[in-house]
Amino acid sequence: MKSSSSCSGLSFKSQVLYLLVFVTRYLDLFWTFTDSFYLTTFKLLFIGSSGYIIYLMLNDYKPTHDPNLDTFKVQYLLGISALLALLFPHDYRLSEILWTFSIWLESVAILPQLFMLQRTGEADTITTHYLFALGLYRALYIPNWIFRYFTETHFQKSFQPVPIIAGIVQTLLYSDFFYIYYNKVLKGKKFSLPV
Repeated sequence: MKSSSSCSGLSFKSQVLYLLVFVTRYLDLFWTFTDSFYLTTFKLLFIGSSGYIIYLMLNDYKPTHDPNLDTFKVQYLLGISALLALLFPHDYRLSEILWTFSIWLESVAILPQLFMLQRTGEADTITTHYLFALGLYRALYIPNWIFRYFTETHFQKSFQPVPIIAGIVQTLLYSDFFYIYYNKVLKGKKFSLPV
């Protein structure tokens, strides 16, 4: 955003959902901040950078954002994520319910961005690389879970299906994008959706 002085092509709604994901997931900062300096630092960086992106989109780059393209109804994503969090938490404590909510919400937080991409039919190269990085980050969780399940006994004992199911859902949502990204961007063509 800084180098292009624009937030064109980015979904404001997806950015807000990601901030909500990080705030609800890392609420434990208030009582575990001394457990690990590394984790505390990264949790604060995730929350801070997401908040900063939203600030920039609301202030510095507001004229470059077109709300007429960012029309996905996020209420459905919030409602379904909240319902699933209440039905399937690891434990019925507020922090665990919010953590579960954040897992479900993260799995679908990219939908407003993908919907916006579908409406415009094309995207800047930097936006496609950003989306690819987000999808790849989540897709790499799957082999990580498999590896940890077979190598770490505490991972087997505390096995939780929610993050795995949500991760698979999120990876599936990206699968069509990955296919187009591979066939267009990696082959030096402009990213555009098939008509």
